[in-house]
Amino acid sequence: MRLEKKSVLVTGGASGLGAACVRLLSGLGAKVVIADLSSETGSALAAELGDAVVFVKTNVAEEESSQAAVKAAVDAFGGLHVAVNCAGIGIAERVLGKDRPHSLASFSKVIQVNLIGTFNIIRLAAAAMSTNEAEGGRCRYDVTHCARACPLWYSRHDDCSRSF
Repeated sequence: MRLEKKSVLVTGGASGLGAACVRLLSGLGAKVVIADLSSETGSALAAELGDAVVFVKTNVAEEESSQAAVKAAVDAFGGLHVAVNCAGIGIAERVLGKDRPHSLASFSKVIQVNLIGTFNIIRLAAAAMSTNEAEGGRCRYDVTHCARACPLWYSRHDDCSRSF
């Protein structure tokens, strides 16, 4: 797929792997929407890269917030062609600590962002992409998931929550 003038949504695009994807895709001529919770770093990156990059504050685990990010790509760039899921969190906590078991609330938050959020973007992006015209009989869309690389001791549930 040629990326020149294609619209790409990158979740978690304000920092780390997501920001690296935004820079690479922008450099290849794609029009990029940075979807991230961090307004400060997301806006700064969008300003640095120019008019072909926009920032939308997005919580991937919330349907309305994710819909707004997909809509921003369609409205700003005339459609959505690629989605790259880089948003994710990890909680460094033992299953059984010295004083108590692992917090169910923190584990649930990881699942909400990493699993539910990833699926949420996939389904909403695919719906937007389904209206694209096929180019030369080829696929109309592409959805990519970027699992974080981290040591096993750091966060096993991060890896598990992203392995669907």
